[in-house]
Amino acid sequence: MDHQQLLSDIFFVVLDGGVTMLNLMAAIYLWFRKANAIAPEVTSPVRLRHWTAAFLLASAFSHVWWLLGVYHPLTKDPMVGYGVLCILDIITVFPTMMCTLLSMLQDKRRPLWPFCVALLPSLILFVLYIARQDHVYLTLLYIFAPLLIVAFTLFLVFAVRRYGLWLQDNYADLEHKEVRKSLLVLAVFLIFFAMYEGSETGPVVSYLLQLDILVLTVLLLWRVETLQELIPDAPQEVASAPIPSNIGPLLEKKCEGAQLYLQHDLSLSQLAQATGTNHTYLSKYFAQQGLTYNAYINGLRVRHFMRLYQAAAGEQRIVTAQQLAFESGFRSYSTFSAAFKQNTGMTVSAWISQR
Repeated sequence: MDHQQLLSDIFFVVLDGGVTMLNLMAAIYLWFRKANAIAPEVTSPVRLRHWTAAFLLASAFSHVWWLLGVYHPLTKDPMVGYGVLCILDIITVFPTMMCTLLSMLQDKRRPLWPFCVALLPSLILFVLYIARQDHVYLTLLYIFAPLLIVAFTLFLVFAVRRYGLWLQDNYADLEHKEVRKSLLVLAVFLIFFAMYEGSETGPVVSYLLQLDILVLTVLLLWRVETLQELIPDAPQEVASAPIPSNIGPLLEKKCEGAQLYLQHDLSLSQLAQATGTNHTYLSKYFAQQGLTYNAYINGLRVRHFMRLYQAAAGEQRIVTAQQLAFESGFRSYSTFSAAFKQNTGMTVSAWISQR
């Protein structure tokens, strides 16, 4: 079944048109709406919203020019026409997807232009193929594109890992901040790329491509709407200076004694300001203790929960673990449960059963 026969399939046409309209409406929504519909309490990164909108818009336009390319071929040579459509996708869909994924990482503002420039060899190889009609260049293009995607994937996995460590060092509450689940977006996109690269796009693959784009659109909308905007601290030139010896006592007085750790979403910078010290000094102090900032604060919260529960049990008051977890500074029970097991080596229910 060729593309024209596929477009005579009413079910495929409806699916293709529906995905195109969904991409277009999602792009308009992300670009112009400031507040979130999925998670109203979250403020999404503007940069991520705009790049995601650009990708979804590129995806919608991709559907349009492929449709036009089927009904009105650009050249008599089908390979050349197919190549032109592929190049249009390579210079629009792929770079906007790369920039979208990188915009999810907020530990620093990464330049995006190098990843766009990395696509130039694809364009050069295609121009050489058109000019010289030598299929060697087309073969090189088919080799280069997957290698580029593999290189970007490895870079992103490494960057996500480093980003996770940065979050652990700077935030006690990771709710709406972690991006490991964003690798699902990458996985779905790679499935799309693998099918897209296939030379034989039969009806089954064409249907799967549309479904894959549909899933990708939904995942991106969820990710954008549930990712909290973060503002990294400006670097401070104190790395070579010795750490003040009073940081430990300051933490005992200003954080532990004053129970500052009960504040939801307490960041390292806020704690540094409250203790009258420096963000960099405080970060180095925790590193010397073999702790992350996240582990330090959540350890205090877990011990606070245990004191609350023991006091309630002694007074024979009926309380729930969820209620006490929230009172101890945790925003979600799942985060509390993981922190509790990490600190005690036991599940919450096992610890309670021993009281």
